[in-house]
Amino acid sequence: MKVIDMHCDTIGGLFHLKEEGKPQSLRHNSGHIDLERLGENHYLLQNFAMFIPLGSCGDPWEAVGAMYRYYLEELERNRDILAPVLRYEDIGRNEASGKISSLLTVEEGGVCKGELEKLGELYRMGVRMITLTWNFDNEIGHPNFDGFLRERLEEAGERLRKCTPGTEGWEQQRLAVQTARDACMHTPNVTGGLTPRGREFVEEMERLGIIPDVSHLSDAGFLDVLEVTRKPFVASHSNARAVCPNVRNLTDDMIRKLADRGGVTGLNFCPDFLEEKPVGQENPGTIAAVVRHAEHIARVGGVEVLGLGSDFDGIPTHAQLPGAQGMERLWEALHEAGFSEGELDKIFYGNVLRVYRDTLG
Repeated sequence: MKVIDMHCDTIGGLFHLKEEGKPQSLRHNSGHIDLERLGENHYLLQNFAMFIPLGSCGDPWEAVGAMYRYYLEELERNRDILAPVLRYEDIGRNEASGKISSLLTVEEGGVCKGELEKLGELYRMGVRMITLTWNFDNEIGHPNFDGFLRERLEEAGERLRKCTPGTEGWEQQRLAVQTARDACMHTPNVTGGLTPRGREFVEEMERLGIIPDVSHLSDAGFLDVLEVTRKPFVASHSNARAVCPNVRNLTDDMIRKLADRGGVTGLNFCPDFLEEKPVGQENPGTIAAVVRHAEHIARVGGVEVLGLGSDFDGIPTHAQLPGAQGMERLWEALHEAGFSEGELDKIFYGNVLRVYRDTLG
């Protein structure tokens, strides 16, 4: 078994812990991912995202620069077991030398502040994938989640947690949360796609060798990326909307179009993106729900469109997949569900490796 994971938020989490005076290391920490567990669980490559939340980080370009410097420090500390990927050939070279490959990504294209020349700077820093938006509009395009609606949903959820279950006040607040969830989680943005500058950005990304990532992007934006690009692109951490109706997931039509382009979508282990529970009910996460998404995506787009995008260290802990140590358990569950070993090789690393071969140069 080999593993490639297209998305985690580990670097950002560790960076912020250091800023708070509670440092932990990439080699060993209490989060979902560390290098010791990656090595023990046969990881060939881990994508490490620099997630920059617009609106709460000051200057986003300065913020990504600070996080990048932290990433370089961790690369240097762990150079005996971790090596960066700048070109496709680096992956095989790193594996041959017994090292885990690290592919640096940015989650939030707004860090560039609409300035095309900053893409070249990110490329020189080693960034090889950019999630075009997070949950707020930026100069590139529009997300499916409305960030302000999400904030209202979180506020309503907090009020619900303070109520006593079964009381009249609890029921009223539960209905308020349900209304907010429907507005935020179930209403895709089918009109606001890429901006004109966003189209230029995506064209320049493809020219440079930076993979466009459409996770978080609006439905309209997905179609715009499909129109603008010629090479494969990815949804690094998105599931199937037909299985779980959250707008962070892909429609069947998107899955087919992504497959036709030779792209990949990475199974996201966030419990709320795998299975929707009634408001007020806990959602710890199950492997069975991951399997349902894998089966559906493979049935709709073929097994070649399916990969892994855990979203580890950016999501609540999944009860049955609590971190990198759960990959063998997921392999076994998918095998028991009928996926052959050859198909699992494609899902766990082969499909993403093909995309990197076709895009990184």
